[in-house]
Amino acid sequence: MSVKPNALPWLWLSLAVIALDLATKYLALDLLEPYRPVAVIEGVFYWTLVFNEGAAFSFLASASGWQRWFFSVAAIGISAMLVVWLRNTPRNDWRTALPFALIIGGALGNLYDRLRWGHVVDFVDVYIGSYNYPAFNLADSAIVAGAIGIVVFGFRQQKEG
Repeated sequence: MSVKPNALPWLWLSLAVIALDLATKYLALDLLEPYRPVAVIEGVFYWTLVFNEGAAFSFLASASGWQRWFFSVAAIGISAMLVVWLRNTPRNDWRTALPFALIIGGALGNLYDRLRWGHVVDFVDVYIGSYNYPAFNLADSAIVAGAIGIVVFGFRQQKEG
């Protein structure tokens, strides 16, 4: 019985996402003052160091503290599930492996923050007109890109199938 190569080598991408995420967060912590925006493109794009105790869009940020552990367990559980799926995914199926690897890297990057500081470090601050998009980080971007990839590639596979 021969073992078919699986997509676990894509976890190198997850490790790269984690490393880049942590490096950019440490730069933000070192170079920025909390809640003091630094304009990159005036009126549109700023570096603003903020601390998010919730999830995306500060969901549950004002809860009493239990959310730290809830989101930590969720990140571990989702990452573990995606690793199992990578193990069962053929190595050449990049349309499945790429989004999974991005989500794993992003989830574990933010997990590190929750366990280390009790909150997630965000610093990318974008305005669209008068609307201020909630601050985010590289890990959040990887999670969103992975989720979009799952949807886009999922529709594409349905059309091809």
